[in-house]
Amino acid sequence: MSSLQPELPADLGSGLRLRRATRGDLDAILALLADDAVSAGRGDRNRADDRPAYERAFAAIDRDPAQLLLVAESADGVIGTMQLTLIPGLARRGAMRLQIEAVRVRSDRRSGGIGGRMIRWAMDAAPAAGAALVQLTSDAARVDAHRFYERLGFTASHVGFKYRPPAG
Repeated sequence: MSSLQPELPADLGSGLRLRRATRGDLDAILALLADDAVSAGRGDRNRADDRPAYERAFAAIDRDPAQLLLVAESADGVIGTMQLTLIPGLARRGAMRLQIEAVRVRSDRRSGGIGGRMIRWAMDAAPAAGAALVQLTSDAARVDAHRFYERLGFTASHVGFKYRPPAG
């Protein structure tokens, strides 16, 4: 399995720095999730009783060399996050894929180019990680985000499906 070992921290310009997230960033990341209406609607409300689940998830991501959780920070702290995952596959002649997930920018800093700089950085890091394809999914309700991703060069090439198994 390949691993994500890009050179970090990365200077994204205009006082923006991208670095690997640490456990100390968890509160800021959870605030970014809760600050997003779609995420909050899925239950990401940054409640204290959910904290153990988030800590377990962070630990699993942090120890997996195919995963990279990043934060973008400026002078006023953590203002963005995204998760990258390398996915090996047989399709496309055994191509490795770089999946971008959970891209969030703090609401008071949106529409300022931060998300674009974060995504472009991930796109540029893909070849060194062995990825032949960069992919992401976006909730159908995020129409503005879809236009944003298309401006960055992504194409809406697939229809996605989800299934929630019964709790067990």
